[in-house]
Amino acid sequence: MGKLNKEEAKISRSYGSGEWKPIKNRKAETRRYQSYVRDALQKSSRVNIRISPQDLEGMQQRAIDEGIPYQTLMASIIHKYVAGRFVERP
Repeated sequence: MGKLNKEEAKISRSYGSGEWKPIKNRKAETRRYQSYVRDALQKSSRVNIRISPQDLEGMQQRAIDEGIPYQTLMASIIHKYVAGRFVERP
């Protein structure tokens, strides 16, 4: 394996230390994330908003945690809210 960049090295250390856990019901989780992508790809309008740098950074970090692009996460949140399916988790 070639030299790892900073982010790859961090992931490798995290994996090596046992922080990673198997996903329960992986097929259902895969379908859930596929629905996020499908919803995001059905976009028909562009919207520009201004948010604080801290909120954007937080959104980007959450998206990394979820393994999806932050724009997809934002679109999914809006879609769920409008559809009445947005449920905040602790």
